[in-house]
Amino acid sequence: MFFFCMVCLMLGMTISCKDKKPEVLTDSLSGDTAAVNDTVDTAAIDTVPEDAMDSLISATPMPVTADELFDDFLFNFTANKKLQYERVKFPLLVTDGDSVSTIDRADWNHERYFMKQEFYTLIFDDESQLDLAKNTKLDSIVIERINLHAKSVEQHVFNRINGQWMLTEIVRNNTYQTPNRSFLDFYEKFASDSLFQIQSMNEPVSTVLPDPDDDYTMIEGDFYPEQWPDFKPLDFPSDVIYNILYGQQYRKSRQKLFVLRGISNGLEAEMTFKQIDGRWKLVKLIN
Repeated sequence: MFFFCMVCLMLGMTISCKDKKPEVLTDSLSGDTAAVNDTVDTAAIDTVPEDAMDSLISATPMPVTADELFDDFLFNFTANKKLQYERVKFPLLVTDGDSVSTIDRADWNHERYFMKQEFYTLIFDDESQLDLAKNTKLDSIVIERINLHAKSVEQHVFNRINGQWMLTEIVRNNTYQTPNRSFLDFYEKFASDSLFQIQSMNEPVSTVLPDPDDDYTMIEGDFYPEQWPDFKPLDFPSDVIYNILYGQQYRKSRQKLFVLRGISNGLEAEMTFKQIDGRWKLVKLIN
């Protein structure tokens, strides 16, 4: 199911059309559940109790090719409890500030990350970093669990060892130690305050939307702050968000791309924020 805003024509936008095919999302997180196994009918198990579903998925071997692309591996890692225990390097090293400890296999709890949500989030500095998730040559990737209220970040470090992705370490930081701190402080208020969202719109915001009359054409235009409720992709997570570091090197940039990417539902929204006169503003929305 696609969650696109199709109201551009009725809102008086300035429209121009481009012959541009929408990008087809082929990774497991955003659409291709076949990476678990073609023999598993995911629609048929929607109503199966969770324990029985876990057993069914755990009995299904992960395709060897899933280790090539991290997103494919991650889908299997979170869905398949048996596989997850095989792909955590026990005793798992945990660094929490100045203290170091370990988690034994018997004390590990099945980690599902953002898989119970409809989407996950990503943060980039610019559009050139968007393709990093497709890089099959990466050997180290980090999943960040960011607690906006507590200002803390928990990083799960994955390394590819002998061709297989393994969770090798957890690093906990009590404060944001990242060039994204200014943006994260802004986003915390943006996500929870609808009036502040409108106040954080550029005038106008440029937008790119699928043409409702042509699957292969995108429509470009503008909208104004008062029209934001009609273009808003969804309710933003305002407590805990996730970010995946595919090797992007952050800097104290005055621009951030915040991406909402659906899990097997076709949702994708890219929002470009820029600091203008010292304030973060939404300047572009691709829906």
